[in-house]
Amino acid sequence: MPKSIAKNRNAYRNFAIDDKYECGISLLGSEVKSIKANRLNINNSFVRIVNNTILLINAHISPMPTGINFDPTRSRNLLLHKYQISKIKQQLDTKGYTAVPINVYVKKSLVKIEIGIGKGKTLYDKRQTIIERDRKREALRELKRKNT
Repeated sequence: MPKSIAKNRNAYRNFAIDDKYECGISLLGSEVKSIKANRLNINNSFVRIVNNTILLINAHISPMPTGINFDPTRSRNLLLHKYQISKIKQQLDTKGYTAVPINVYVKKSLVKIEIGIGKGKTLYDKRQTIIERDRKREALRELKRKNT
């Protein structure tokens, strides 16, 4: 099981995720060290396609005090196969779809990021998910009460 470093909890709250992709990230050595020390924030970050390369924008990696100084919010390349990039590009060209980072983790000593392709939820959709979640909780409580 890969060790999770940072999760974007707002991704599932604000977007209906349809597709997920696992990507590598092009990083400097001191950035990797900072990420493995849990000094990463992806809550306000997003993914864009520029010149057939996928970029992670606005992800904040705090520099280590002993490492090489770097720009904490610089754009970082995401590493994918060409067919995956073209598939993501095709999905993002559809109106209303966007790509957001969901999870950053270490897999076999490599830093990976999971990005999701989805549509933004409206206020009504967000309320519906809250209502459904409450109904499921209530049903589980009733089952527990009946079993005891």
